[in-house]
Amino acid sequence: MLVKWVRCGVVDRPGFERGQRRWLALKEQPGFRGQGGGWSRAQPGVAHLFAFWDDRRSYDVFMAGPHDGIAAGQEGTSEMLAVNLFEHRLDVKVGFEPRFTDTDLLRVALCKVRPERVDHFTLMQQRVWNPAMAGSPGMLRGVFGQGAGNDFVVLSMWNSATEHGKYREGAVSRLSERAELDDDVVSVAGDVVDVVQAWTV
Repeated sequence: MLVKWVRCGVVDRPGFERGQRRWLALKEQPGFRGQGGGWSRAQPGVAHLFAFWDDRRSYDVFMAGPHDGIAAGQEGTSEMLAVNLFEHRLDVKVGFEPRFTDTDLLRVALCKVRPERVDHFTLMQQRVWNPAMAGSPGMLRGVFGQGAGNDFVVLSMWNSATEHGKYREGAVSRLSERAELDDDVVSVAGDVVDVVQAWTV
């Protein structure tokens, strides 16, 4: 499965919101699995979108064909901050599906991993982080993916900001130490996203 993460700096919020409705056309695209997103809690005017495809081939066919026509509906409403593609490596909780209808909050982390530590980082995701998140009340599902170079994404879906807050307060520093995170990564950049259900495809 291919995961696409788009970050936009929105300058025309009503126009951007209207344009989001046009992405319902994705449902007709072969290989498309789901899309959702929302507004950053930390950065006003920043929107995050996550799209899921069966594989790179079906995504490339879409990009070469219908993509530009759909995207034209949002022209001038935002500036593209970043687009990242990741190959699915692990489910954070067993049986990941790209569903957003029961999700209130997304937590996304982009980890730049030292080349010699990739194997260790992946193992710690499997043995330390995934069980801790999967066992947290309110954590619904998540995905761990590998991008260009040694970039990795961890995306988790939560049913409430309150439950995510409890997990952060209680577990993150302890788990970071146990997983030797500082030894594995050059940097971790993340955000917390309030899901907008109207953007779900």
